[in-house]
Amino acid sequence: MNPVPWRNGRDGMYGWIWRHLPGNAWLKALISLILALAVVYVLFQYVFPWAEPLLPFNDVTVDNQ
Repeated sequence: MNPVPWRNGRDGMYGWIWRHLPGNAWLKALISLILALAVVYVLFQYVFPWAEPLLPFNDVTVDNQ
C-alpha cells in the first residue's frame, strides 16, 4: 500500500477537476472559485428550501414549562 495516493496517478476528484479545467493556474483557481460559489448559490436557493420541510427541526420532545 502506497502512503502517497497521488504517486500512482490517483489524485482523486479534485485533481481530476483541476486537470480538466482550461487555462493556467490563475485561471483554474478563478474558475474553481466561481464553481464553488455557484454550488453554494444552488444549495441555498434550491436544495435547502426544498429539503427544509423534510427535516425534523420543529419536532421537539421537550415541553415548555
